[in-house]
Amino acid sequence: MAELVAGLVDVFAETPFSGNPLAVVEGGDGLTDAEMRRIAGEFNQSETTFLLTSTRADWRLRSFTAAGSEVFGAGHNALGAWLWLAERGDLGTLEAPAAFHQEIGDDILPVVIERIGGRVHARMQQAPLRLFPALADVAPLAEALGLANADILMTPAPRPANTGATHLLVRARDRATVDNAVPTHEALLAVLREAGAEGCYLYAHDPRAPQTAYARFFNPTVGLWEDAATGTAAGPLTAYLGRENVLANAALAIEQGVKMGRRSILNVRLAPDPQLSGAGLVVLRGVLVAPR
Repeated sequence: MAELVAGLVDVFAETPFSGNPLAVVEGGDGLTDAEMRRIAGEFNQSETTFLLTSTRADWRLRSFTAAGSEVFGAGHNALGAWLWLAERGDLGTLEAPAAFHQEIGDDILPVVIERIGGRVHARMQQAPLRLFPALADVAPLAEALGLANADILMTPAPRPANTGATHLLVRARDRATVDNAVPTHEALLAVLREAGAEGCYLYAHDPRAPQTAYARFFNPTVGLWEDAATGTAAGPLTAYLGRENVLANAALAIEQGVKMGRRSILNVRLAPDPQLSGAGLVVLRGVLVAPR
């Protein structure tokens, strides 16, 4: 048996028990993939991130869902890990903004950590936007989401996008429509497989308030039914809307998790690729006893 330092971080949260909870485990180098998956299942959070040493960056991060699927991209899985390191004092005093690099999958991505108003904030660069063909027929998608065809808007068109992970971006008529969605697991899986996407980001964006959006995220492909805050979807959404010239000041604040009772705010700025930023709180620290 081995003892590992571990904890829980509420990411994109202003108060405890809001935002998106992330389990963080230090000392991942000595764990096998199977052990990481078992630990992620034990925590039973949307994602558990393991901190490993890296020869290419300051840290290597690996993240797994409770169902055992490994996920990539710089989202809440990465941002929460950096907040954990900062709160533990592993990143120095942070009297001034400090730059680091993280290894996630094949990518080396920069991250800046700073204290704003006494709280630790992280700002992470995502990969450049990649867009894939728009859906030719929205009827199967609407049915899978429990919505009418007219509830899905075609400007901009529903399509998969990637700044680290590929998600299907779907604009709904309004905020109420987003909340009214009742996805059917198998039907949504079929749509996502056909589109070549991992998850579905259903969002409302009002041109009268172009600086904000409201969203829900469904990812049955990795056993994650709904997620409270999804940075790997917020980044491509912001980049896609920026490409369509419907943003204000190349920035977007996305409200997510409300339907789950875990309100989260994700801030993304295009510079020119998406920069995801946010804060959070460490709500649990402890020692994990894990088999090796």
